[in-house]
Amino acid sequence: MMGPSELAYRKTSIEGASGFGLLIALYDTLAGNLRRGAEAERRGDIETRCRELNHAFLVIGFLKDRIDRGDDGELSQKLISFYASLRRKLILAQAKRSPKMLDDMMAEILKIRETWQAVERRAATPPETPAWGEQQSHPAGSPAQEPRTASSWSA
Repeated sequence: MMGPSELAYRKTSIEGASGFGLLIALYDTLAGNLRRGAEAERRGDIETRCRELNHAFLVIGFLKDRIDRGDDGELSQKLISFYASLRRKLILAQAKRSPKMLDDMMAEILKIRETWQAVERRAATPPETPAWGEQQSHPAGSPAQEPRTASSWSA
């Protein structure tokens, strides 16, 4: 269970986070739930295990519900399948009372978290643009566009 100072730290971190930052924070929360659930299972602390894994179910549901339903893209479909798989594995881990299964799920979550962090870093890196006055190269066969001035622009 998180103490008051850790909760305050997380709240402050989340308030300033980007969309990717919030996603990464949710993956951190999920990994923490799984780790604490596995530790509780090893200790025989069923109440804590149930509380942590119930919260993990809520986080998985939240992540799944935030996928853009209008986007039938490959990534959306893979994420929907991934979250459904996590739910099934979590149910099975509880039924088998397997801390190892929970540890394996946590490792899987952390691996995907790293991927989201890499995407966030790429999104935060501005594309390189030529400095003013530099000549831009154009692919062979493509016409170079003349720079527009205020008088040549039209809507």
